[in-house]
Amino acid sequence: MTERVLILFGMCVLVAVIRTQGFRQEKGTSRTVVFHRTAQEETNSREKRDTRTRRSIFNSCTLKLSASESKILDQNTHETAFHGDDGSSFTLTWVGDGTGVILVLSTISAPVGVVVGGGSSRLYRSEDYGKTFHDISHVINNTFIRKEFGISTGPGNSQKVILSADVPALESNGGIIFTSVDAGISFEALQLPFHPRQAITFHFQNPNYLVTISIDGGLWLSLDFGNTWDKVHEGVHSFMWGSSTTLFFSSSPNGTVDADRRGELYLKRTEDLGKTFTTITQNIFSFGYIGGFLFTSVMEKLGAPRVIYVSSDQGHVFNKAQLPSATIEQFYSVLDGDEDMIFMHVDDPGDDRGILYSKSLERHLFGGEGKSDFTNITSLRGVYLTNVLEEDDRIRTVISFDRGGEWRLLSKPENAECGKNTKNCNLHIHGEYSRYNGLAPLLPLSDPSAVGLVIAHGSVGDSVTSAWPDVYVSDDGGYTWTRTLQGPHHYAILDSGGLVVAVESHTDRLVKTIKFSTDEGQCWKRYNFTEQAIFFAGLATEPGTKTMNLTIWGYRPEEEYRATWVAVTIDFQHLLTRDCEEHDYVNWLAHSTPGQDSDTNGCVLGYKETFRRLKKQSVCRNGRDYIVKREQSPCLCTREDYLCDYGYYRHESSSECIEQEDLKNHTLEVCLNGEEEELQTSGYRKVPSDKCEGGFTPSRRERTKGPQSTVLVTVVAVSIMVVGLVAAIFLIVRRMLCTDRVPAYRFSALQLQEDDQCISVGPQTVTVSNRVGYQSDSDEDLIE
Repeated sequence: MTERVLILFGMCVLVAVIRTQGFRQEKGTSRTVVFHRTAQEETNSREKRDTRTRRSIFNSCTLKLSASESKILDQNTHETAFHGDDGSSFTLTWVGDGTGVILVLSTISAPVGVVVGGGSSRLYRSEDYGKTFHDISHVINNTFIRKEFGISTGPGNSQKVILSADVPALESNGGIIFTSVDAGISFEALQLPFHPRQAITFHFQNPNYLVTISIDGGLWLSLDFGNTWDKVHEGVHSFMWGSSTTLFFSSSPNGTVDADRRGELYLKRTEDLGKTFTTITQNIFSFGYIGGFLFTSVMEKLGAPRVIYVSSDQGHVFNKAQLPSATIEQFYSVLDGDEDMIFMHVDDPGDDRGILYSKSLERHLFGGEGKSDFTNITSLRGVYLTNVLEEDDRIRTVISFDRGGEWRLLSKPENAECGKNTKNCNLHIHGEYSRYNGLAPLLPLSDPSAVGLVIAHGSVGDSVTSAWPDVYVSDDGGYTWTRTLQGPHHYAILDSGGLVVAVESHTDRLVKTIKFSTDEGQCWKRYNFTEQAIFFAGLATEPGTKTMNLTIWGYRPEEEYRATWVAVTIDFQHLLTRDCEEHDYVNWLAHSTPGQDSDTNGCVLGYKETFRRLKKQSVCRNGRDYIVKREQSPCLCTREDYLCDYGYYRHESSSECIEQEDLKNHTLEVCLNGEEEELQTSGYRKVPSDKCEGGFTPSRRERTKGPQSTVLVTVVAVSIMVVGLVAAIFLIVRRMLCTDRVPAYRFSALQLQEDDQCISVGPQTVTVSNRVGYQSDSDEDLIE
């Protein structure tokens, strides 16, 4: 399989790194969710202002809840009031998979001028999916826990938990953590020899391996679940786990201030848990690791724009990615990726409103708050959704069904209409940009276990509007949509798509009703989950969509401006008691279009997929053991299964790849395994992950000219394709074309090798006996 990188050109910033650092990579933890109390005075005024932009009334399909159904739900609805707890926010964390254990930290904000950043007022535990909670603050001696990163849980079903105490750095020699090996039943207090600057991070497979950075920049490692710690390096800015026990981290030369802002960081690697180190490169701004690819952002010469280097072998060999460069004010952003392809945003200068945009056709939208609208629709292979800023300053939604090869506008739902003066009527989806501006409370939602199902906030028209959005549902991965609920809602998918729930999103009034659907949002039933309404804070479900338990979080106003937090958990498995049988399912061909040729219908990336999915009229439960069943079959290859090779482009009016005029009769040279070779191509290269067979099969081969007299190098080939609304650049990470002798760079010095422009130098191993020393032939001149 050939690895490639798909680049999206466009706008502004992505979360995770300071603006000048170069890389931005968004990673979240689905095990943890935070609920906040809001200032009612502020939200009331905003709500009243925004209600003037509401659309016309929409009547969704509503079914009556029977008396027996209401009685069953009443019997299986459990309410907990946290009396006397004045926490300003609640942090929920699920421990293990399918254990039903939830830990809740009630946190308060410290008064202005206080050194500490806040603490925990209470610690609660539930072992029945939130039906009951018990105050267990005494097991940690009622210690305040850090608000910003107070709780970490181990991978999988390790049931290991770490709480970081809120200890003032000026008043102690080190921090304190509480560790649990029994999912929070008991905790042990451990004194740290340092103060952590960020959350303690578990290894993704071994929960005994812990790593974090101290407030003085030390990289600390524990191999026995926090009982003992070793300081393995100093001056560390960031770290990321790689494959196996590989740990990457960036560090500053000794005494260097703001090295990350000036691009003076070292990138290092340890493959033996801190015993030895390898200096991979220096003079970087930042790095990222995703999908098996290691990226670095480098300024090759003082004052020059930054460029990207890529490695697909854990940093042993790097190659320069043939991407547009980025200045100090710009950045690169890793949006999504796997072992086959990486989506990356490349920034371009923007306007005076603080929103940056590309001058290319893509104009990929990022908000100035550091959020991207780029969404991977996980319920159907190859589908991505994002927003673009057009030249007329309108924001429009585009979708791709073939991993970014082609993008198109969304189709208008049949039950939604645009205004009379609307020229182009399409559905537009509200993403991070809308959520940041208070228009949509949730992002588009999908899950691999709920095949084809997508739930999102949207509006119809010629662009995204500032009006309150409605909720739209797609049952085929985004090809068609249905308007299903009026106004903003919080929603969740339960029972692998067999059950969908929603609660209206209001900040100005109390709520007491939940809506649920057993037919993927076509029709809804309403249930009053409490007698005394609450200010709604959010929904909480176990990570994934296997559960049938849902917890509604909120708070009730009381006298003297106090509020009581409330959790209401509904167990729907007693309402849907019948297990689904074979006749409840139907075979569904993904990506299919009625009337299309049977040989090509459903072909995406060279193969078809037929799923067994639940019928909408079937009222039953998939169950926790439900597994998505699918069958795959290859398709005949067509030109659409190929990208245009280097030196070729796809003509707008056809699928044929045409040679660029300036490269005709021009020899393309490529470095492969230390040998210079000529590339002979008919202009096509297969799309990453494409599994087509037979049919259109263009030839492509390399002819050896002769061995190089220098060291070995792995290189990366570059393919460029411009399609529809979005221009995509695919980088083939292991075979970079050294076309026209494109220069490669030695990473230990990052200097242009004028005489030999296709080389690679292996990194040096630094053996450390006491975990704090450095070998003289590597960094001694910079680190004492």
